[in-house]
Amino acid sequence: MSSPSPTLSVVIAAKNEAHHIADCVRSASFADEILVLDSGSTDATAALAAAQGARVIPTDWPGYGPQQQRGIAMARSDWVLSLDADERISPELQAEIRAAIASGAADGYRLPRLSSFCGQFIHHSGWRPDYTLRLVRREKAGFTAHLLHAHMTVDGTRQDLRHSLVHYSYQDLDDVLEKLNRYSAVGARDMHARGKKASLGSAIAHGVWAFVRTYLVRQGFRDGREGFLIAVYNAETTFYKYLKLMALNAAKQP
Repeated sequence: MSSPSPTLSVVIAAKNEAHHIADCVRSASFADEILVLDSGSTDATAALAAAQGARVIPTDWPGYGPQQQRGIAMARSDWVLSLDADERISPELQAEIRAAIASGAADGYRLPRLSSFCGQFIHHSGWRPDYTLRLVRREKAGFTAHLLHAHMTVDGTRQDLRHSLVHYSYQDLDDVLEKLNRYSAVGARDMHARGKKASLGSAIAHGVWAFVRTYLVRQGFRDGREGFLIAVYNAETTFYKYLKLMALNAAKQP
């Protein structure tokens, strides 16, 4: 008698994602279970997710990593896939995910991401292939607690999948500026917690290097206008992150 096929839960943390959530949940409909952890949405996020078949769980916001850890603990399947509301699973990736968990060749799988910037998909600038661990056996899955860029962990072996997760990031310039401010602030708090120091000189130096690394070393110039904008964005985010770290360090002084 053959053993039952392994099951899959998709975990999505969301708040006020009405413009994304239906397409996101729909792309995960091949899974055995979809959990949407909704942290106080004031738009139609919860209703739209439920209409697409997701199990919606109202919750607070303890941070991205802890929220994803909650979802892992609530999942009922053999495997968990962590997904953001602005991401989509293509039919090709769906088939590859199913084949991967059926094979049991590894305990976790990294997925490449194809991300967009103001409407254009980016192939250079350090954005490709952008492997990210997202698919893990539930009993071996964890999540870090970083304030910025918390990520999934696996207590076991890893392999890479081939088909990309599609990421609709940075919708427009307003979104770019909002994330610049938020990411620089959260990044500064992460560095401050690790005891890092900063000065005006280090802020300038790291900002300049971020531009050079993105535009020249990582060939952002091959992405045209958007590649230049990403290089400027990285430079400004880095510059302000170090300025905000400098302010946090100064505030700590007696």
